[in-house]
Amino acid sequence: MTKQPESVCCTPENAIAQSDCPGVRRYLAWLSVGLVAWFIVYRQLDPMAKWLTYDAMGFLRGAHLGSAVEFWLFETPKVMMLLTLVVFGVGVIRTFFSPTRTRRILAGKRESVGNLMAAGLGVVTPFCSCSAVPLFIGFVTAGVPLGVTFSFLISAPMVNEIALVLLYGLFGWRVAALYMSTGLFIAIVSGWIIGRLHLERYVEEWVYAVQVGDQTDDEPMTWADRIRNGGSAVREIVGKVWPYVLLGIAVGAGIHGYVPQDFMASIMGKGAWWSVPLAVVIGVPMYSNAAGIIPIVQALLEKGAALGTVLAFMMAVIGLSLPETIILRKVLKPTLIAVFVGVVATGILIVGYLFNLVL
Repeated sequence: MTKQPESVCCTPENAIAQSDCPGVRRYLAWLSVGLVAWFIVYRQLDPMAKWLTYDAMGFLRGAHLGSAVEFWLFETPKVMMLLTLVVFGVGVIRTFFSPTRTRRILAGKRESVGNLMAAGLGVVTPFCSCSAVPLFIGFVTAGVPLGVTFSFLISAPMVNEIALVLLYGLFGWRVAALYMSTGLFIAIVSGWIIGRLHLERYVEEWVYAVQVGDQTDDEPMTWADRIRNGGSAVREIVGKVWPYVLLGIAVGAGIHGYVPQDFMASIMGKGAWWSVPLAVVIGVPMYSNAAGIIPIVQALLEKGAALGTVLAFMMAVIGLSLPETIILRKVLKPTLIAVFVGVVATGILIVGYLFNLVL
């Protein structure tokens, strides 16, 4: 039997048999070795951090500085390793969802169904603040209802897949599931409310005049291409966010080592009724990404902050970021921006109070 060249074997039409292609086998072999090494190293992070802090460096156990240093030495490689693994996986998943394909899926859907689909698609499709304007224009000109468009724009940054997996790795499935379910709820309900208000007149007039031609989806990709895309995503995203991660871990280490537990519980605990709105007010103007805010969230929870208050803070930082709001001003009039911020902030407040009440 004549062996087919790799370029013929590894075609989208032969997707089922791609595991037999030489290129894919090489990638899968390296990926398997990397995952095993990742798991072995990850299991040793805690004892290694303790050894470096108290044996190698000689810090006193229980001292403020020692606790802060141990936190930093443990969380830095832990978060970076989780981040690398998550970004790689998401980079592969995103090859199945181009912005054009997402737009086509949402176009022409009934509003209630569209809100649900848009919120779900927002979790897995490529999105950043800089892409808010072109995505918004593409959706509106394709006939996607305004409320459905906002469900997507809210869900995409708020229910961040990096934050989701980092929360799972650091706190377990319960906290991660709470974060995902509440974020999707806010995106769906907020989009539905904005749609019911019929605020299309507050979109800048030039947006409706834009003519968007028929765009085709990206060329079909082989699994080798998808794996390479995952590697490219790691280089691009981790290469950009690592300073924010280190800064977030440094802030978290300071909170962990030096902030008294009673103090944090008094200002962000369940007993302080004003803690949730304060967390939202503080979170909105902050500029951070999901990877950078998670270590701060962890330190706040360890020091006695209430889960609902911390979730409200994190969602405000990620879902109502000031840079994204400024960018959206290019396509939205101030009235619609105010409605958008008000509706989402109200949803975040409700979630914060609800979780503080029942948990």
